[in-house]
Amino acid sequence: MSAASIRIAVLRLDHGRDLPLPAYATAGAAGMDVVAAEDCDLAPGARHAVATGFALAIPSGYEVQVRPRSGLALKHGVTCLNTPGTIDSDYRGEVKVILANLGQESFAVRRGERIAQLVPAPVLHAALEEVTHLDDTVRGSGGFGSTGR
Repeated sequence: MSAASIRIAVLRLDHGRDLPLPAYATAGAAGMDVVAAEDCDLAPGARHAVATGFALAIPSGYEVQVRPRSGLALKHGVTCLNTPGTIDSDYRGEVKVILANLGQESFAVRRGERIAQLVPAPVLHAALEEVTHLDDTVRGSGGFGSTGR
């Protein structure tokens, strides 16, 4: 474990006993690859919470973000919804990945196939303070697309 590492306990569930746990594919990878613990077929426009076969105990002060794999997105139009998804530190259930097929053809998810990435991240809690007005900025209240063409 490097100085920038945290310890996350992982519980392998019965239906994930023969699958690899999340792991970094290379030394420079930001995310740990996650594999599917079930088979399912995603029709165009369909979505499914895909089982992974494990649960986590994330330390307080951290979350684990669930992110899509770029290869699935580019080649098949398959991505994660609610991206990045958040696994909270107090959640102890099975990690599931919400996959959506935005492509034109059906996509077969197969057990053991890499479907997403997990990225641990620190969490800051905010203390909201209600005010009667906000400070001025150059952008002001300009909405979507207000800073570009």
